[in-house]
Amino acid sequence: MKEITIILTDDSEARALFGKHDENIKAIEKAFGVRTVFRGGDLKVSSPEEKSLDKAEKVLKELLHVVRRGCHISVRDVDYAIKTVDRATPLHDILLDKIEVFSRRAHIAPRSEGQKRYLDAIKRSDIVFGIGPAGTGKTYLAMAMAVNALKKKIVSRIILTRPAVEAGESLGYLPGDLYEKVNPYLRPLYDALYDMVDVDTVQEYLEKGVIEVAPLAFMRGRTLNDSFIILDEAQNATPEQMKMFLTRLGFDSKTVITGDITQVDLPKGRKSGLIHVQKLLKGISGIEFVLLKGQDVVRHELVQKIIEVYRRSGAENEH
Repeated sequence: MKEITIILTDDSEARALFGKHDENIKAIEKAFGVRTVFRGGDLKVSSPEEKSLDKAEKVLKELLHVVRRGCHISVRDVDYAIKTVDRATPLHDILLDKIEVFSRRAHIAPRSEGQKRYLDAIKRSDIVFGIGPAGTGKTYLAMAMAVNALKKKIVSRIILTRPAVEAGESLGYLPGDLYEKVNPYLRPLYDALYDMVDVDTVQEYLEKGVIEVAPLAFMRGRTLNDSFIILDEAQNATPEQMKMFLTRLGFDSKTVITGDITQVDLPKGRKSGLIHVQKLLKGISGIEFVLLKGQDVVRHELVQKIIEVYRRSGAENEH
């Protein structure tokens, strides 16, 4: 039986590392077939298999590094660390890449290597496409970067838009004023926004035009300077709408386009601008495409399984 010892500074550090009801340490024991004993500040980890012991030690030390930097770790973070133990990017480089926002949460951080690549691309380039399935944080992380840019006065306003596909971008027949007509299609953007900026501040910014939320059709004819612009659900934009949107970019602005090419809701026979633009703009300096995958899903673990089943089903149907 081989054994290693990890020294913890105090009980609070141990609680943060072990998790609620020791769920983190139990997950590591189960994944690598190791046994752990904590006594007198020493965490002893043992296993008959040296390879399993090495992997368990690597995960534990990575998690401990994150804990000591004041970052909370969840059982999902532990599961991700276990599944990607041999990855090139250290876990702490991912979880400690904090994005400051206005809310009491204080900051938001990526939870996977794919999400980290996505954030790095947004920092680097003026136009970034985040493409991937539901739950990969495409919109949420883009919103965090927009709020951060506003907080640091890098931009003077945030513009959020998405296609109103179900209404065919023709909203006149719907009851109510303009706000009531478009609100159902823009609700997910508000949800992310309210998670990062308190309600009163959001209302003030909306009234002053510091934050603008509008359907894609309303972007036509505008030039957007000194702005952070997010186009959400871009798979439901036509190639013509995509061209219109991309040519709105003004000076000192940044835009992020998000979408899931497996969830196109356009009428049959109409092409998705998000699918079309990937081939068209690939390789242009200053434009980046980041593809997020099932392992980047940060929602309930069942969402990852559902996405994988549908992915396999789609691949089988193509043959």
